[in-house]
Amino acid sequence: MRPAKSYRVLIAEDDVLIGDVIQSELERMGHQVAGRAVDGKQAVALTRSLQPDVVLMDIAMPELDGLEAARQIQEQCPRPVVLLTAHDETEFVSRAGTLGVGAYLVKPPNGPELARTMAIAEARFADLRELRRLNAELQAALDQVKVLSGFIPICAGCKKIRDDEGFWQELEQYVSEHSDATFSHGLCPNCIKKYFR
Repeated sequence: MRPAKSYRVLIAEDDVLIGDVIQSELERMGHQVAGRAVDGKQAVALTRSLQPDVVLMDIAMPELDGLEAARQIQEQCPRPVVLLTAHDETEFVSRAGTLGVGAYLVKPPNGPELARTMAIAEARFADLRELRRLNAELQAALDQVKVLSGFIPICAGCKKIRDDEGFWQELEQYVSEHSDATFSHGLCPNCIKKYFR
């Protein structure tokens, strides 16, 4: 059975027999195993160098556990990650979601579970990337915005503004220094009548 989409997969599993079972299931479904790691450090390094489409990551591994390896992967070389766990460990699963893990499977996974979970992880990863991009754009826009707020002392006669250091300056200068606004000068209808009639 050929999958709708073929993935290049990194398997990070310290139990060689389970790794073999997962590899055979992936290859039987038409996916390519890009590499295999036996500990978390190796998983991070191979993800950086091989850039697989999906990482299947065991939680309990030597050197670096799967959760920390997943965190480092998302930080250094973001990829969709599916956690492999021996039990339905809810505290690990909820923590994994905050680290950018897209899905999890209880070992040993079967073919349809693997296919469905990799597709879910890829979709969630795409959503997270888009959300991060939009957040970065929003933050950049917020950084550009300068807002005047609070009480601003203004002279009732000449309309000069007193700044935070107690100096009086022209309204235009004050607003220009404290916002992105620029001024163009003109005359209102009342002033036109006053000065030109």
